[in-house]
Amino acid sequence: MRLLFVFLIAISTISCTQNKQTLLGETKFQKKMNADFKDVTTSPLKEEDLKHFRGLDFFKFDSSFVVEAKLKHTPDEAFFDMKTTTDRVSEERVYGVLSFILKDESFELKVYQGKTLMETEGYEDYLFLPFLDETNGEHTYGGGRYIDLRIPKDDTVILDFNTAYNPLCAYNDKYSCPIVPRQNYLNTKVKAGVKAFKKH
Repeated sequence: MRLLFVFLIAISTISCTQNKQTLLGETKFQKKMNADFKDVTTSPLKEEDLKHFRGLDFFKFDSSFVVEAKLKHTPDEAFFDMKTTTDRVSEERVYGVLSFILKDESFELKVYQGKTLMETEGYEDYLFLPFLDETNGEHTYGGGRYIDLRIPKDDTVILDFNTAYNPLCAYNDKYSCPIVPRQNYLNTKVKAGVKAFKKH
């Protein structure tokens, strides 16, 4: 009887494991994103897309897209109304300029600080890096992607393009997303981070 009980437990465990679909993800960042998108309480997906969701499509992690950038702080910049995909505007200011070398080419990107987040607990040091590149509209979302950063203790920032993600409006048009400024265009293919989302 005991052997039969152990056998039934083993069969039950195997069955549950087979029925439970594993979320895709090569890195901690990818797994966290997939978990958030699968969770109905945090997912930006529409009901139909959530029903079929198995995981976001990512480029394979590439260490060559992790670069050290120098931050030139611009403390005198005033806040301005950054346009979004809706009538809403986002109060932002240019916090500084990031200079870095990617694939043996030199680039610069402006990094922004939002007024609302500055006054939000836990996000006082949050920086927002929106960018466009040559993959947009082909491999990645046409409107560009974002990277989350924090104010560094010095003038060095580790810029990991493998953590580039799509605006929420790439998944659901109910969201209002800041439009990436044209000056933050990279004339290269950033094959890292999240790819374009295929809706159902």
